[in-house]
This record gives sequence, C-alpha cells and structure tokens, in this order.
Amino acid sequence: MSGQLILRKADFFASPAQAVAVADRYPQNVFAEHTHEFCELVMVWRGNGLHILNDRPYRITRGDLFYIRAEDKHSYASVNDLVLQNIIYCPERLKLNLDWVNHIPGLHGSPWVPHWRIGSTGMTQARQIMTQLEHESRKDDALANQMSELLFAQLVVCLKRHRYATDNLAATESEALLDKLLTALAGSLNRPFVLDTFCEQQGCSERALRQQFRSQTGMTVNHYLRQLRICHAQYLLQHTELLIGEVAMRCGFEDSNYFSVVFNREIGMTPGQWRQRSRIPV
Repeated sequence: MSGQLILRKADFFASPAQAVAVADRYPQNVFAEHTHEFCELVMVWRGNGLHILNDRPYRITRGDLFYIRAEDKHSYASVNDLVLQNIIYCPERLKLNLDWVNHIPGLHGSPWVPHWRIGSTGMTQARQIMTQLEHESRKDDALANQMSELLFAQLVVCLKRHRYATDNLAATESEALLDKLLTALAGSLNRPFVLDTFCEQQGCSERALRQQFRSQTGMTVNHYLRQLRICHAQYLLQHTELLIGEVAMRCGFEDSNYFSVVFNREIGMTPGQWRQRSRIPV
C-alpha cells in the first residue's frame, strides 16, 4: 500500500542479534495504521480503546490478547486510559529449540486466530514474566539475548496455557468475577444481557460489580456491550451481504431503526453509508 507506515527492526531492537524486546504503552495513545518488520504479542492491562486489525474493529480492554504477524496492518483509536504491552520479536532470530509454531498462532503460516482473552490468573503470571523480560531485554551483556529468549519461551507457553476464546464462558469457571462478566458480554452479541440476572447467578453485588468494571475498563457495562455490538456490526456490514435489518438482529438490536440511530451516533454515519465507504478499494 502506498504510503503505509512500516515499523522497522532497527528502530526497536538494540542489535541485529536481538530476537525479543518490549515496547511499553503507558498509556497507549492513538496510533496510525501500520505494519512491521517483526511480529508482536499485545497484552491489554486496563482502560479501553478501538483496535483495528486488518480493517476489523475490536473494542479492547483488560485481558485482551492479540497475536500480530509482521504483515498485519493495525491501528489504535478512541483510546481511554489504555494500558498495554507489546512484546515484539523476530521469528528468524529465535534460536531456542522450541516448537514455536505450536504456541504462537499464525507463525510461519500456521492457523491464525488473532484475538483471545486471558483471565486474572494468567494475567498475573504473564505480567511477572513480562517484567523480567523487559528488564533483561534492556541489558547489554553477552547473555542478555539468551535470557530474553528463554523468558519469551516461558511467556508464550504461559499464554497458551491460560488463553481462551473471547466468548468461552466455561473457560472462566476458575477466574475472577470480572473475567466472567467480560466473557459473558462477548457471548451476548446477538441476544439480551441482563446484569442483575448474571449477578444473581454469581451471587454478587450488582453495584460493586458495576464499580469494579468501570474502574478497570473505563466504561460502563452497557457502553462496553454496545461497543462490542457496533464493532461486530461493522464487520458484518463489510464482509457479508446481510441486509441492514439482519445485521441488526445478529448484533442484538431487535429494531433496525434503533440500530441505525445507535450506529450513526457511535460511528458518525448510517450503516449503509459505512458499508459503502468500507468497501471502497484503497
């Protein structure tokens, strides 16, 4: 693509031999669409934002995990106190004898599922490894690269152990209440979600959960669910031939007129206008 921003290895790695580095985003600001000369893992710690990956929008918040290949194009928009970490790596520089393809989706042409979630347990373990990796990758000694790669191997195995599909509520059985709520919301794109029913099932305080959700994500529960549904609607409008009313139904809106009003308010154009614009060749 003409004029595409490309992030270069030389600007992010200390030497041509370094395989792994950490690029912190505290916070992550709006960032223009770009590709890389390297791959990255993206772990979201708190706040929220709009992550657009290969033209597909994802409303991201605490616990979201992405596997980004070098050729993927992505950007960040509408950020709100978004805190994340990018673990960047060059596959061709990895020397450790590990089955990397089995642990990193999309590596070397393997099946690619870019978006996952990590619960509180996995986040705690991953954060500890990432902190060590960040310190080690900044050292300038003969063993720093080897130690960094060992820690990276530990990280990708840890993430594989703890990651689960974004809407797989069963996988959150042993996780914290907030993890269960986020996953339940992701699984409610096409049907009603009633928070007080969820709280009754979990035996928790609705008020306390609302406060915790807002503290960690920067959004209300209703706002987050609405954003998830709008992102899903954008994807369906761009990649399917479904009628506007069918898109509305699949995104939890029983009234297509109300869907159009909400979509217009959030995106700044009608669903039909967005579909037409999103399909214009770049």
